[in-house]
This record gives sequence, structure tokens and C-alpha cells, in this order.
Amino acid sequence: MSWFSRRPRAVDRTTPTKLDREATGEDLAALEAFVTSRQGVEFYLEPETTATDTTVVAIAHDGEWIRRRTGSPRAAGKIAQKHAIPLYEAARTGYPERMRAWNRAHPERRAR
Repeated sequence: MSWFSRRPRAVDRTTPTKLDREATGEDLAALEAFVTSRQGVEFYLEPETTATDTTVVAIAHDGEWIRRRTGSPRAAGKIAQKHAIPLYEAARTGYPERMRAWNRAHPERRAR
């Protein structure tokens, strides 16, 4: 393409559109470990964006939480069903107050 051409370039189909990595087995294993080691866990599904894959926030009864990629809502649903955990859409329900309270009590866990 020349410097003065106004014609747009063809889209490069080899460049990934996501800025982040895909979900891995380690992500799913971390969710399963959190579920089996905590009580009263609920899943909050976050949709895929251009920056990250589909994620789930797992929140325990005391508000402790982790966020991991799942790759798809179906994968999150399988884990939730396997462990009989409620699965909510975060965009519809929001996050529970206990998560915010836990964040206030643990400022060391704030986003870096």
C-alpha cells in the first residue's frame, strides 16, 4: 500500500482479534479446586469480549472469589451442573454484596 492511497488494506485474517489468551485446562482446574474447597459457591458468568475470553467469577459464601476463563458458557455450565452450583449472568444480576465486602476487607487482592 502506498503512502497516499486512500484504499483500505485487506483485513489480515491471520491476526487474532482477541488481546488475551484462550481458556486452558488449568483455568478449569482452578475453578474446580475453588468449588471443592469452599462452601456456598456461586458462579457469575461474564461474556466474551474483544479483550478476554468468556470468564466465570466463582464467589464463596464469605465473599472470597476468583475469576477464570472458561472458553464458553457451555463449559461453565458443565462445571456448575457437575457440582450443583447456581450459575448467574453477571450482566443481569450483578455481583453479590458479600463480594464487595470481602474486597474491602482484603485490599491486597485489588487489581494490579
